[in-house]
Amino acid sequence: MDILIYLIPASLLLGGIGLAAFFWALKDRQFEDPLGDANRILKPDWEDHPAPQSKSASS
Repeated sequence: MDILIYLIPASLLLGGIGLAAFFWALKDRQFEDPLGDANRILKPDWEDHPAPQSKSASS
């Protein structure tokens, strides 16, 4: 039971950090276009593989 003295403040601290990160993401407008990603996948020019890199760049 003595471990709760350490676990409760630690969990509150981690929860507060997560909440602060969420509010920072809202302020930074990270969730501005939720429908854009959903519609972008339906376009015919969408590819799920990255474009191949040229071999001269890696040599």
